[in-house]
Amino acid sequence: MFRNNLLRALFLKLIALSSFYLLTGLNQSLIAGDLKIITFNEDITPELGIPVAYAPARKIVTPLYARGVVLISDERPVVLCAVDAIGIGNEGYDIWRTKLAEAAKTTADRVAVHSLHQHDAPRFDFATEKIMEQQGLGGKRYDNEYNRQCIQKVASAIKSKWDAPQTITHLGIGKAKVEKVASNRRLLGENGKVRLMRWSKSKSPEAIKAPEGTIDPFLRSLCFWNQDHPIAVLSYYATHPQSYYGQGDVNYEFTGMAREARNKALPGTLNVYFNGAAGNIAAGKYNNGSKKMRPILASRIESAMKKAFENQKVEEVTSADLNWKTELTALPVSTHLNPETLLAIVNDHKKNVRERSSAAFQLVWYRRASAGHQIPITCLHLKSAAILHLPGELFIEYQLQAQKLAPDKTVFMAAYGDYGPGYICTEIAYSQGGYESSPRASRVAPEVESVLMKVIEKLVTSTPQSHQSKP
Repeated sequence: MFRNNLLRALFLKLIALSSFYLLTGLNQSLIAGDLKIITFNEDITPELGIPVAYAPARKIVTPLYARGVVLISDERPVVLCAVDAIGIGNEGYDIWRTKLAEAAKTTADRVAVHSLHQHDAPRFDFATEKIMEQQGLGGKRYDNEYNRQCIQKVASAIKSKWDAPQTITHLGIGKAKVEKVASNRRLLGENGKVRLMRWSKSKSPEAIKAPEGTIDPFLRSLCFWNQDHPIAVLSYYATHPQSYYGQGDVNYEFTGMAREARNKALPGTLNVYFNGAAGNIAAGKYNNGSKKMRPILASRIESAMKKAFENQKVEEVTSADLNWKTELTALPVSTHLNPETLLAIVNDHKKNVRERSSAAFQLVWYRRASAGHQIPITCLHLKSAAILHLPGELFIEYQLQAQKLAPDKTVFMAAYGDYGPGYICTEIAYSQGGYESSPRASRVAPEVESVLMKVIEKLVTSTPQSHQSKP
């Protein structure tokens, strides 16, 4: 019947696609070659009294959101989600990805969830909260019921839009320099050691006068178009987003303000922001912690978002241009973590809540990592874009190296995936001192750099294979 092998191959592919659509329930108007998108944007603002980072929520300054996109192609769907939260770690990270995968009819390894690391936003870690509940300290640093409600709201939003995806016809890639926001937090002395930490806010003349140091000054944007309509804009920039914080005044900070301003400037277009490798990056050179600086910093980010959108290069895109790559990676555990010592702190009623909660969090990470738990490090290839998804509070050097490894691509990076590892420094940083590489902050060993750099190189440099439909 099929004398022409090409026709036969096409027929088999159509059969496979039909099976895929029947199993997933996807609208069969999607034909081979189509690229579709679902956008979602859910309010996850906590009620007053719910713990947010360092204090119970006492005031709602702005709402908080979990938003993102589902990309639907001949492969299984891909979910990219950004959450207004200080961190999503360990079991919390697993459950977010599992539930969103179920909603998007895909697998958890094809779901990227990232917190934006605002310091007046919630924490997600179900296992750590279970330990705290056993100590009679439930609800002090986490709220598992609220956390579950957030995840369910986002999953339900994806399900509700499943039958009405929009078509992506074009992809736009933009880039713009952000002026006077980011600066490196670690100022080194002549001996190569950290002599001064430049935090998110600073009034130190020396810290303000010092150069910006090693940063990535550029904001990069990815825009999905349906003909002449921009459906969604994903922006990526690396900095701690804090201007002032810590009293329980819930807000999405200056990066969130910039994001929302762009939503107003582009009606009908969803703007999503991802924080890059900002572990050693903050606004300390330009932020004195005064209330007036928050909108000023926001306007600088917004200006770069606008410029990146206006100067984007737009080209046609199809399903064949999408390729998702995953490397399951076990990160080396720091030798300073001692499970017996951590458990003793958890059980010590003389310790304060913060100390016991921190010990519980480190204990959960230690147990998972020591048991060989692997974190999915992923990369979405789409035309000339490569979007990396990494865990922890990653140093900016990882982002800069990723860009050097693939000079023919625009490399985007979202960090703050699984928050369990804490700060992920470069190898040399562990000998330089400073907060980020201290036992309090980092739960991985110095050899983490060689592990991650190999994975990053593999993900961004290997040529994506022509993908197959997945029934």
